[in-house]
Amino acid sequence: MGKLIYARSELEIDIADRALLHLQLVIGAKLRRGESFFFSWKEDVSVGSGRSSIWLTPALPLYFRFLESNLGPINREWLELLAASANSGQGLVYTEEPGVPPTWKPRGYV
Repeated sequence: MGKLIYARSELEIDIADRALLHLQLVIGAKLRRGESFFFSWKEDVSVGSGRSSIWLTPALPLYFRFLESNLGPINREWLELLAASANSGQGLVYTEEPGVPPTWKPRGYV
């Protein structure tokens, strides 16, 4: 289980390493172009089963920390789905990897 650590804050979002890798590629592409956007996910029932969002902007540092080193091949279909979401008006909304049973339920900590 990796972590996305937002803006040197106390907010650490636990994310499965494979999902984090794909999110890093999509988020990195947007931030390299100087684009700001929301990143949203559904919370696990253990923390209320609502939805959380953070505003991502090139001005704020992000830290991607991976537990595993072998994450398998990049799923191009998943990248395209995430990128299309990131480029929409609602921003990047996490979706599970197509064709793979769900393994990660995001959990944010403040």
